[in-house]
Amino acid sequence: MVELGSIEVEVVYALPKTQTIVPLVVPVGTTVGEVLSQSGMAARHPEIDIYSMRLGIYGKRMSLTTVLENHDRIEICRPLIVDPKQARRARAALKKKR
Repeated sequence: MVELGSIEVEVVYALPKTQTIVPLVVPVGTTVGEVLSQSGMAARHPEIDIYSMRLGIYGKRMSLTTVLENHDRIEICRPLIVDPKQARRARAALKKKR
């Protein structure tokens, strides 16, 4: 049960085969940056750089200063390995060869 003046949030970082989910209870008015610091995610995954990686709440891009609401899910997005347009062109070319 959450105390009055607190909210429940999650921090999520997904890799190709695993994902790390850290649930937290924080005070109302807490920002994305504050929750990321409290989550310990950077210690678990040293490759995370919250200042250069995209952050989102349910897929919508957010900044470190965004104030969270109850049940928000902060997603740390890894950089793309392949440009989506390039990948689509490669799939189309492969399909055309068949």
